[in-house]
Amino acid sequence: MRMDKLTAKFAQAIAEAESLAVRMDHGLLEPEHLMVALLDQEGGGMRGLLTHGGVEVNRLRSSIGEALEGFPTQSGQAGQVNVSNDLGRVLNLTDKIASERGDAYIASEMFVLAALE
Repeated sequence: MRMDKLTAKFAQAIAEAESLAVRMDHGLLEPEHLMVALLDQEGGGMRGLLTHGGVEVNRLRSSIGEALEGFPTQSGQAGQVNVSNDLGRVLNLTDKIASERGDAYIASEMFVLAALE
């Protein structure tokens, strides 16, 4: 993925997702961490976009939060989190979708489109 081509908000969401995974003692950064970060992002437009699309955002957020609670934890990682294979695939697809659309930058919305695929 072209990390230098991320919008500031999307890069911030990835950092917030990593922090969430560390706080929860998860060894892998998963798509669910990033989706929670996007939904909780202050000043982000993901909630509005999904609501406009007919998604019950609070229900979605709650369901993803519950799923995260069931993820395996690891102690002694000293804040080290690795990108999971699933997240890696979705991020690569995100990059591909942005490229196919001719977008100069990769935005959060592209991640949601990739995750839906």
